[in-house]
Amino acid sequence: MDFQWDIFVEAIPALLGGAWLTIQLTIISVAIGLALGLFVALGRVSANPVTSKLAAAYTTAMRGIPLLVTLMFLYYGLPSAGLQLSAFTVAVIALAVTNAAYVAEIIRAGIQSIDRGQMRAARSLGMSYGLAMRRIILPQVVRRVLPPITNESITLLKNTALVSTIALSELLRSGLEVMTWKANTFSPFAGVALMYLMMTLPMIWFVSRLEKRFAIP
Repeated sequence: MDFQWDIFVEAIPALLGGAWLTIQLTIISVAIGLALGLFVALGRVSANPVTSKLAAAYTTAMRGIPLLVTLMFLYYGLPSAGLQLSAFTVAVIALAVTNAAYVAEIIRAGIQSIDRGQMRAARSLGMSYGLAMRRIILPQVVRRVLPPITNESITLLKNTALVSTIALSELLRSGLEVMTWKANTFSPFAGVALMYLMMTLPMIWFVSRLEKRFAIP
């Protein structure tokens, strides 16, 4: 074992910088993924067959293509098509569109778990489909999907490690840089593991609280 305390301590500032970038990527990607995922989920349950099939095709494709492949395709493929984006922007897009596919399926399942009679009752009272969805269906869906969506956010946070492949100095790449600089593997990566744990533990606790708070009898 090549753990050295002095190298571990020296690595902390660099790792904190990488962790901050990881947090930024996670927050932005989760926000975009939630908005896009809701939009796609509504498309999945739409009565319009074209909209439903397009939404299904999107979720199938994005869940079937590895995130690393999406990153590589966007980072190296877009410039050849004449579209030059920063590595950060590419990372956010790849993370968000992949996360949105999983979020969409979670929300779709939540919507379909609600008794269809509630929508029929709302429509019989004169509500439009959109109004019934906003006031009757989605408020109930929220309590059912919050825990799995939060779990999906934890997965996204850990998946940010893959953006190290496109030269973004997030937490993992920062650890790799320290490892190369100090010619020591265990010390910096002990710090990397500790920081990932520090970021995910509050989210895991939050999921646990949500599951208890919104437990369905």
